[in-house]
Amino acid sequence: MNKFYKLIALGTLSTVLVACGADEETADEEQANENGGDTEVDEGEESSELVIGATNVPHAEILEVAEDQLAEEGIDLEIETFNDYVLPNQALDNGDLDANFYQHIPFLEDQMDEFGYDFVDAGGVHIEPIGVYSQEYDSLEALPEGATILMSDSVADHGRVLTMFEDAGLIELGDVDGVEATIDDIEENPNDYEFEPQYEAALLPQAYENNEGDAVLINSNYAIDYDLSPLEDSIESESADSDNPYVNVIAVNSGDEDDEDIATLVEVLQSEEVQDFIEEEYDGAVVPVDE
Repeated sequence: MNKFYKLIALGTLSTVLVACGADEETADEEQANENGGDTEVDEGEESSELVIGATNVPHAEILEVAEDQLAEEGIDLEIETFNDYVLPNQALDNGDLDANFYQHIPFLEDQMDEFGYDFVDAGGVHIEPIGVYSQEYDSLEALPEGATILMSDSVADHGRVLTMFEDAGLIELGDVDGVEATIDDIEENPNDYEFEPQYEAALLPQAYENNEGDAVLINSNYAIDYDLSPLEDSIESESADSDNPYVNVIAVNSGDEDDEDIATLVEVLQSEEVQDFIEEEYDGAVVPVDE
């Protein structure tokens, strides 16, 4: 091909390329107009990440169910599991977590009072009715005089335990809100029960298996994790109606409750899909909260 025809060919190619570029720009502008002026392409958007601390059962399991819905909202969920009630709040306070999901409101408030945490309840998800377990007796009324009652060392749980015994007519508490009641508030104890609140909550299922004490109070998350059914194996279970104040919540540092990703997390956990999972998977041992 001589130089004349080469120049014509190059000129034609340049015209085609310019025309194609113009067409692509026009298409992009049209797409931007359809998207309300947003020229970003969805494929180019980056996912955000939420790091949530949780106890294994049921909290981490519930979060796993929420993962796909959150991914659809552009949120990658990372779940850090814990097996105690102290470290998740420490990790949230020092910034290792964006939120945690394992505690009820009275415990959260107690922790903030004790350690000065500046946390906020971003939304409730479920209730875990606490249960009484015994190797020897089949009801609270069957417990003998002087029975030993093993309890968690978490003062925030003492009120709910004592209220169960008061509701059964076995003790009488003073003029105190049940949530705030402690052993010192017992005014009448005709059966001389020995309430022993020196156990870590996670160790109470083992104490039950070792037949320690006449009765053992176990939080549902630890009972389930130990293959105990709060409905079938307990001799008494706490009420899980809407008046129960022990709602398990998403806790965040103050100010983060307005974060868009946190709001989406709570919305997904309160969604019909996740709440149906809670009802079906735990059969009443964990009860979804109707927000």
